[in-house]
Amino acid sequence: METCFYPVPWTDVLEIILSDAFTFTSTGDVIAGPGEENLCVKAYLSLKQDFHLAPVKIHLHKIIPSRAGLGGGSSDAAYTLRLLNEIFGLKLSLSRLMEYAARLGSDCAFFIQDKSRVGTSRGEVLNDVQFSLKGKFLIVVTPNVYVSTAEAFAGIAPRPRQFSVAEIITQFPIGDWKDLLKNDFEDSIFTKYPAIKSIKEKLYSLGALYSSMSGSGSAVFGIFDSKLDASHEFRDSRYWSDFLIEY
Repeated sequence: METCFYPVPWTDVLEIILSDAFTFTSTGDVIAGPGEENLCVKAYLSLKQDFHLAPVKIHLHKIIPSRAGLGGGSSDAAYTLRLLNEIFGLKLSLSRLMEYAARLGSDCAFFIQDKSRVGTSRGEVLNDVQFSLKGKFLIVVTPNVYVSTAEAFAGIAPRPRQFSVAEIITQFPIGDWKDLLKNDFEDSIFTKYPAIKSIKEKLYSLGALYSSMSGSGSAVFGIFDSKLDASHEFRDSRYWSDFLIEY
């Protein structure tokens, strides 16, 4: 697998404080599965296996849509590791934190550092890539459908490319990406869920320089030169938001 990860200013809220007993609570968007299976809990337990950690209270306020291919759960896990490293003075290096993160999920390691990276293998092998979307506007739309990761991977097959992802994003202007940079999950997912395809088409009709499904879906993003009011266009979607990229 080859993919590009890029940090955007859409975050959950994570609080960790010392406590008499370990607890995990959450508010905001509904999180699927029991609390003990949450990646924040697994991050704490992973470190606790190797270090003496006092009990903590973890509270997660979920804002990033779940099951949308946006890395919300993975970022929560990574930031749990980062906060615990700071709170308990573990002095873990970035490489050690990334090792712990990679055990929790394929894309968790990316969120240990706040910069763009190209991921290979399962997504956990990361390489720096020098490009920036600073000054661009990003619209992210999450439709009222869910795509399972297993379902998405079942519909793709590896095939050779003329250019690598890293070559495309560093050597070609964003306006050329439409013909060069393709999310391989889209072929099968768009067939099963035409609502996702229609969002991508709508973003291009609104003037997006580039649009793609995010990861295995179901969220779709569009990169724009200027800000526009798209609230009326996506009022029937589960979530939508727009951002100015400042780095």
